[in-house]
Amino acid sequence: MAASLEGQLVVAISSRALFDFEQENEVFEQRDDRAYMQLQLARLDQPAKPGVAFSLVKKLLAFNQAAPDGATPQQLVEVVILSRNDPVSGMRVFRSAQHYGLPIQRGTFTRGQPPWRYLKPLHANLFLSTHLSDVRAALDAGVPAAQVYPHSARASEAHPNEVRIAFDGDAVLFSDEAEQVFQRDGLSAFQQHEKDKADLPLLAGPFKPLLSALQRLQQQGTPAMRIRTALVTARSAPAHERAIRTLMDWHVEVDEAMFLGGLPKGEFLREFEPDFFFDDQTGHIESAAQHVPAGHVASGIANLPGVPPA
Repeated sequence: MAASLEGQLVVAISSRALFDFEQENEVFEQRDDRAYMQLQLARLDQPAKPGVAFSLVKKLLAFNQAAPDGATPQQLVEVVILSRNDPVSGMRVFRSAQHYGLPIQRGTFTRGQPPWRYLKPLHANLFLSTHLSDVRAALDAGVPAAQVYPHSARASEAHPNEVRIAFDGDAVLFSDEAEQVFQRDGLSAFQQHEKDKADLPLLAGPFKPLLSALQRLQQQGTPAMRIRTALVTARSAPAHERAIRTLMDWHVEVDEAMFLGGLPKGEFLREFEPDFFFDDQTGHIESAAQHVPAGHVASGIANLPGVPPA
């Protein structure tokens, strides 16, 4: 029988998002890929340090562990390396994963070429990369994707049995319909628009499929691991109601919702302690990255040329 990833939560991730290869990347950025390959080969037996998305990956893979009665583990999550690294450097990636006990078996290494085109045959539910161009291409192809900020703080170790993920609302979980009103007409018009349309669900944003997949994983999963989600948005009352009603219409739940009315998100996220936070606006990501792992969802009107950052 041919191997299949059907029914699994599939996370595609670049090597720099999973491991800390920033020192090696300085060599790569000098356009000297031969020197980079030699450096990675020289460090083949030296495990790379955990990167920004390491905690997220480790916890998601824990959903595959055996049942308490020793039954065969159910394969619920698949993590695949999708990297601009060369195949030689890929050996170190796999060895580092093995060192940390991460059961990662699949990878594609493209030696500098865009790897996002392999997301379709993987049926990926999420793509994490440090390359903005790859993230934009993945989003255009309909795959939830985010640019990982390598300088982000690492995840807290306080919740070993919970995968904690926080999402922005507009242009992430929801469409950017309301954000367009805000950008065009300002805050008062945005609030009135959302109050008038409180009973009309927002269209899905690029990360709605991931939130739905996480809910399915929670329902399928093991008692030893659970998922806790949070909506962290600049919305405030009365615009909060449309967001909540939209989630209810989708039959999707979040565990926490923070309506911050434009307050900086970073300190609130520090208290929630997510393994990862997704937002479409770079200002919010910079605030968050001081405290938690964070990634930029390069979608919606806020990411069009000429639109000032929030």
